[in-house]
Amino acid sequence: METTASKDSKVGIGVIGMGGFGLFAVQQFLQTPNTKLVAIAGSKREEATRTAKRFGAEQLGSIEELVNHPDVDVIYIATPPFLHYEQSMLALNAGKHVICEKPLAMNPEQGAEMLALAKQKGLLMVTNLMQRYNPMFARVKHLIDKKLLGDFLHGYFENYAGDEGLSPEHWFWDRTKSGGIFIEHAVHFFDMFDGWFGNGTVKAAQVIKRPSMDSSSSQAPGWIEDQVQATVEYGDDITGKKLVNFYHGFTQTGRMDRQEMRLVFERGDITLFEWVPTRMILRCVADEETTRALMDLFPSAQLNVTANISSKDRPLRGRHKEFDAYQQIELRFGFGDEKQHLYGELLRLMFRDQVNAIHYPGTHRIITEQNGLHSLETATIADRLARL
Repeated sequence: METTASKDSKVGIGVIGMGGFGLFAVQQFLQTPNTKLVAIAGSKREEATRTAKRFGAEQLGSIEELVNHPDVDVIYIATPPFLHYEQSMLALNAGKHVICEKPLAMNPEQGAEMLALAKQKGLLMVTNLMQRYNPMFARVKHLIDKKLLGDFLHGYFENYAGDEGLSPEHWFWDRTKSGGIFIEHAVHFFDMFDGWFGNGTVKAAQVIKRPSMDSSSSQAPGWIEDQVQATVEYGDDITGKKLVNFYHGFTQTGRMDRQEMRLVFERGDITLFEWVPTRMILRCVADEETTRALMDLFPSAQLNVTANISSKDRPLRGRHKEFDAYQQIELRFGFGDEKQHLYGELLRLMFRDQVNAIHYPGTHRIITEQNGLHSLETATIADRLARL
């Protein structure tokens, strides 16, 4: 029997898998009014014990006890990807809403089955793709839709990730447990760009391997996959097609872990930093109206004038078009923000959005079940193309 929660009752949370990120996430979820951490299962780690003690939650001996707990309304799953399908299906069959860490499942077939069961039972089956809750995401979306810098032409996302905390025997390197980098990690960024430009089509993908130091690896003997790259096409013959390159390399020392994405337009470009973008540099040529619109969109941004454009140099030309601009400018925005605080805020926004849907079924949500499935479908296609 499906669980329900009135808007005045507490929403009971159960957690499967309480590691470091699970603790961080639950601390954010519990800042939503009328929520309570009821129980934890599937982890004996120190974080689980500390969290249970801090919030007065039960530590249960089995996942079956958790999904059948009468005070649990929503289950948060923070386990490795190969466990998501089995654990989610247990929770859904017990009538519990589910919020799951990415990816939704190991393959789209599993994901579709999970979503079908959730729909049948009137339950949530949401993947935690919190990127779309970022105010920076909405600002960039507005810039794209209003064509403040002209048409979008090209983009890239470069993820120079640290592997210092991923020992050779870590499940991350085992494709049977993680699904590989595209499926385990890239879903976040496929979903982000889909939000900006509509659903994309993978045109090409590659994978790079390095010698493994762990002889027990289940991948090709002596090798692990540590770099992947995909090219995704957005748009169509009417709106114009655009290519975006995605690169993920788990090769860096932790101190050099960094991410960068750039969107190139007809009259400028924006560069975003961090895997959840917190900082932005925008460079463009602009007329007075565009400068005002940009400063309204990025309030308190630092404006640097790179050059004034004299009347003898106007109009400007590009792509066989003419346009007017009186200055070449640079905006720097978000450099004073604390990224860890922003990550926390996005988790709070995501969870409140989903809890609101529990109270008011059918209400609009920024992230729905389809985000998790479509990003997994894109990642699966990229993963297959990389092995042709």
